[in-house]
Amino acid sequence: MTKKLYPIFGLLLATAVLLAACGGGAAPAAGNGEPAAATEAPAAAPAEVVFTTPSGYGVTLEAVRARGHLICGANSQVPGFGYVDADGNFSGVDVDYCRALAAAVFGDANAVEFRPVTAAERFTALQSGEIDVLSRNTTWSTLRDTELGGNFVHTTFYDGQGLMVREDSGITTLEDLDGGTICVQTGTTTELNLADVFAAAGVSYTPAVFEDADGTFAAYAEERCDAVTTDKSGLISRRTVLADPNAHIILDVTMSKEPLGPMVRHGDDQWFDIAQWTVFALISAEEFGITSANVASMSGSANPEVLRLLGHEGELGAALGLSSDWAYNIISQVGNYEEVYNRSLGPDTPTYIPRGLNSLYTEGGLLYAPPFR
Repeated sequence: MTKKLYPIFGLLLATAVLLAACGGGAAPAAGNGEPAAATEAPAAAPAEVVFTTPSGYGVTLEAVRARGHLICGANSQVPGFGYVDADGNFSGVDVDYCRALAAAVFGDANAVEFRPVTAAERFTALQSGEIDVLSRNTTWSTLRDTELGGNFVHTTFYDGQGLMVREDSGITTLEDLDGGTICVQTGTTTELNLADVFAAAGVSYTPAVFEDADGTFAAYAEERCDAVTTDKSGLISRRTVLADPNAHIILDVTMSKEPLGPMVRHGDDQWFDIAQWTVFALISAEEFGITSANVASMSGSANPEVLRLLGHEGELGAALGLSSDWAYNIISQVGNYEEVYNRSLGPDTPTYIPRGLNSLYTEGGLLYAPPFR
């Protein structure tokens, strides 16, 4: 053996001695003098995966069912989205969402109480439990999603902020408003966007701030400001109730992205899931061509996803804590997304807004629902 191999041989020898000392040798002798059979420790059973229900999970659905109806925080001053007529009836896209949620939970779209809330008080009403869901043309933003104790569910209307002026004012651009006064509602992203956009453009203005939409547009109608700003959908809506709608124009300016949708409280993932999949049920129903008129005949559909959506196959309702026909009840009583949209914003309404981004993804829009499976 060469001297170069001595260190390696010594290391191997030391390792063998160490293994023997640690029990790596032969098994102890059995009673007959023969070595006992070596035994192995039984393999550990795989750890069982246990789902731990988060704190607060299910409390909202339980409270809503115990009460017997849903409480929805809504607008009462924006036709097409949330509006109360002379007889006290609520209507609009946001209002119909709450009816759809009530249909999912109770099988009754009328099992809902609408509670008007202003822009300034809406988040407090949700945080305090005064309302179960907020559906009030509310923009999804970072701070609102993280600091206000709530979760936004899927967007129900894609919008952008605009400006409305009197047609005879000669105003056609932002620059034309330099030194002017602009009416805006307080407690909104509208107020913040206005400041950002005008600062970036180097245009000075004076904000005239009001508590609610009625006060904001009343001031504009009284010519106390040169322009009024809110989401373009809101401008179109409010223009219809001005004394002479044709005397006002909406500028060809989009000042922001405004994804509008419902909001629920943090801490109850089951309620969030129900609110979320209520939106998806409306969208998917339109995609599959299911309407309030034909939903009853869809039990014979050849599309397995349609059958799962309507509760004819699978257990999707149970996964949400609802009955198997929860989506069927939504569609049969409220309709699909297109029906909801056309009822309040369609071509036969005073508040007509072309679908645009609010079309299905198959038609160039942004509406897209995950699969029902």
